Amino acid sequence: MKMKVIKNLAMPLLCLALGSFAQAQDKDALYVRSLAATCANCHGTDGRAVQGTSVTSLAGLDKNYFVAQMTAFKTGTRPATVMHQISKGFNDAQIASLAGYFAAQKK
Repeated sequence: MKMKVIKNLAMPLLCLALGSFAQAQDKDALYVRSLAATCANCHGTDGRAVQGTSVTSLAGLDKNYFVAQMTAFKTGTRPATVMHQISKGFNDAQIASLAGYFAAQKK
């Protein structure tokens, strides 16, 4: 009898747990996409800059390179026009998330 009750509860509890996990992943993905959208005005949708412009495409960049460049902008060691101010608006975790997002985008 007890085993039947446990079996009947197991599947709904598993579904509930997995559903919560999926929702958390969706929220994280949406959050990272919203961060990446702040780059779109200059660097293009999903980090693909318009060809023929001097703006760097972010799509497909190596994660470590992206983080290093953003850190250089934040500290002022890399010359820039507006990126010094923009980079200061992101914390290290956000920069790491953006690095992963743009690295996953096709060039």
